[in-house]
Amino acid sequence: MKTKDIQKTLETALLDNGNMEQGLYEYELEELLDELIESMIADNDDFLFAVTTQKNNLTGKLSSAMLLIEKSGAVHINEFARDRLKALWKDAYVRNMKKLIPAFAKQLQEGDIPINGVKTVLQA
Repeated sequence: MKTKDIQKTLETALLDNGNMEQGLYEYELEELLDELIESMIADNDDFLFAVTTQKNNLTGKLSSAMLLIEKSGAVHINEFARDRLKALWKDAYVRNMKKLIPAFAKQLQEGDIPINGVKTVLQA
């Protein structure tokens, strides 16, 4: 997979409200859930999210999946994860994603799953 193809797939899923694949979540992210929860607790993150992409061997089309875990223990998958992250980041979601997606694409192209723990900073 080329980095630019991965980036386009992530942009469609994360910025253009594209569909995400349940099967890809189950294949790549679900098995990481316990480990990610432990990491989030150890790092004292307020929430953690991960994204992935994969090429469908039958169609040749790239698909994506997403996981978001909140400090409360709530777990959100795919479109629900994206929508929850939009709510958590409010007006910063698009700006943050435009900065992060190129790095995510590079990590995925190199075979790594981007995992991002987030700490919330309260503004006075």
